[in-house]
Amino acid sequence: MKQVEVAVIGTGWCGGIRAETLARSALVDKLHICEIRPDRLAEVKALTRPASATLDYRDILKNPDISVVYVCTTPEQNHYPITRDCLKAGKHVLLEKPIALELWEADELITLAKRGRLKFTIGYSQRFNPKFAYAKKQITDGALGKVVSVMVSRHLNRGLGTKIAKRVKLSPVVMESTHDLDFVFWLLEPAQPVRVYSQGAYGYMQPINGSYDVMWSLVTMDDGTMVTIGGGWNLPPSYPNFCSTWVEITGTEGALVLDDTHRDVWLNTVAEGTRFPMSTMPGERVDHVFAGQMGPETIHFLESCIMDRPVMVTPESARIVMETYTAADLSAERNEPVDLPLSNAALSAVAEMAGGKR
Repeated sequence: MKQVEVAVIGTGWCGGIRAETLARSALVDKLHICEIRPDRLAEVKALTRPASATLDYRDILKNPDISVVYVCTTPEQNHYPITRDCLKAGKHVLLEKPIALELWEADELITLAKRGRLKFTIGYSQRFNPKFAYAKKQITDGALGKVVSVMVSRHLNRGLGTKIAKRVKLSPVVMESTHDLDFVFWLLEPAQPVRVYSQGAYGYMQPINGSYDVMWSLVTMDDGTMVTIGGGWNLPPSYPNFCSTWVEITGTEGALVLDDTHRDVWLNTVAEGTRFPMSTMPGERVDHVFAGQMGPETIHFLESCIMDRPVMVTPESARIVMETYTAADLSAERNEPVDLPLSNAALSAVAEMAGGKR
């Protein structure tokens, strides 16, 4: 069995999940971790017993034995420079979403990966949700006929929403609906998005990071399919879920409804009342198993590198998602539809909008 040395840069929530998953894998010869917070580094070090633990990601770059790197850093402004340096150092990279904050950054990362013949993917873990994988198979097998419409409604509680919103000034379509844009575009391949119309509503989150509480985006595909995606992060603190999602897919020969609201396991205690555990998007370890998508996604990328198999999420597809949610932000700002791909005039407007928000 071939084994490789692997590193995780950034061992917060998602990076910690990936580090623990890799520490348990027989495919990993040695695990290396990097974290800028000494206390968290010590915590993950105790959990995973890595071969090395460092506060400086450049130590990972200098180690020629490390071939696979998981970049899980926050804030999201760090994604581009750290991933760029890893690719230049000849490492295969899984990068948490978003791929970048600027389209030109995404383009450079894609070019570096191609030139180096390196595996490069983005952490859109929802493709590893069995329900969405089932939807992909049903559509591919033709059970629904031609898909006419897809509707996704995803909501987070405001505790989690605030945690995300405080670290970066990005909208819910960028930070949450991005997952839904990715898996819906995957379901509808080879169709491509050609127009976006988006609206947002302010509320609880506005004083926290200036973002909408919720955004709804209508995306027109080049084959006529209509995609409607809503994402919000303002459910009240008493709401028993971390994340709740509902999906409706209609076609000429059938329909498919996916209930991903995580209400299948109910926990009720005197101390905290009703809770729906295991309802986070990444998932969590439950004793000897992993409940969720991020564990299998982590191992899938490792197998893709070792066996030279295609990655599940190409960086090109992640760029399409990025361009779409960028258009959604511009659409909500202008209160008008925005065509894809983005024109030079639209890109200029996006730059002005981003500059104003900063």
